[in-house]
Amino acid sequence: MKKIIGLFPGQGSQKVGMGKQLWDSSEIAKRYFAIADEVLGFSLSKICFEGPAENLTATAVAQPAILTVSTICYEIFRASSPSLTLAAAAGHSLGEYSALVAAGALKFEDAVLLVHKRGTYMQEAVPVGTGKMAAVLGKEVADIEATLKGVTSGVVQVANVNAPGQVVIAGAAVAVDEAAKALGGKVIELPVSAPFHCSLMKLAEERLALDLAKVPLQTAKFPVYSNFSTEPLTSPEAIREALRLQVCGRVRWVESMTRAIAECAPEMAIEFGAGNVLAGLLKRISPAVARVNVDSVESASIT
Repeated sequence: MKKIIGLFPGQGSQKVGMGKQLWDSSEIAKRYFAIADEVLGFSLSKICFEGPAENLTATAVAQPAILTVSTICYEIFRASSPSLTLAAAAGHSLGEYSALVAAGALKFEDAVLLVHKRGTYMQEAVPVGTGKMAAVLGKEVADIEATLKGVTSGVVQVANVNAPGQVVIAGAAVAVDEAAKALGGKVIELPVSAPFHCSLMKLAEERLALDLAKVPLQTAKFPVYSNFSTEPLTSPEAIREALRLQVCGRVRWVESMTRAIAECAPEMAIEFGAGNVLAGLLKRISPAVARVNVDSVESASIT
């Protein structure tokens, strides 16, 4: 049987119109959007299909939107390609929740509410405009970290290591600006509303931990590789702790992918949901692994 790893995208993959084609052509999509709308108490489906963009990109909306579409794509894949199963999965930041839903560790209705709260807590942890994230291109992590140690205007830390030569920093806006000048080269400010995956998210972590403690979790049917530790997660206790630590912790995507590929030896990686960012990152991390994107009913049938 073909060994497959599932990839689940994080925040930034949202776009107005996402999920509409799925909803038009799939009862699975209609069912999951209906659940999300009911659990959240607002019409997530309407915002996904019609926007406006500023509503969809709000952190507390984008997170459940991406999780819902990714879950729908995975469930359509399961129905369309019944002979195929995932050997493992990984999700980028928010996408770790989608991966855990796919693995049966977390119920969809619990996950969609959790990530809505997670987005709310993250946004409220740092006032809008006082935090930033920026992508640093073409530099090694160790060199970036050395430069950040010299920043004196506030907190700035490595938030994501996405691919060789693609690192994201996050922190106080003034500190990110100072770091960008010190780093030189190509530093691109990201269009996000808060500095995710750094110590400024501590309040969000503490608030989310209270919700995570109440959510029932099951043993995962296949390992989900942690953003925070790179460990393959299966037990409820390990999953709960990883999701808590992930809020302030660095997304070690390169290490997670390298470990997952070494341990699982997949022939194919399938990215479930809008966009193909993770497939693009994987091409740079491990180009030998075939990459497929499932974002429609038509693309869900894989042989």
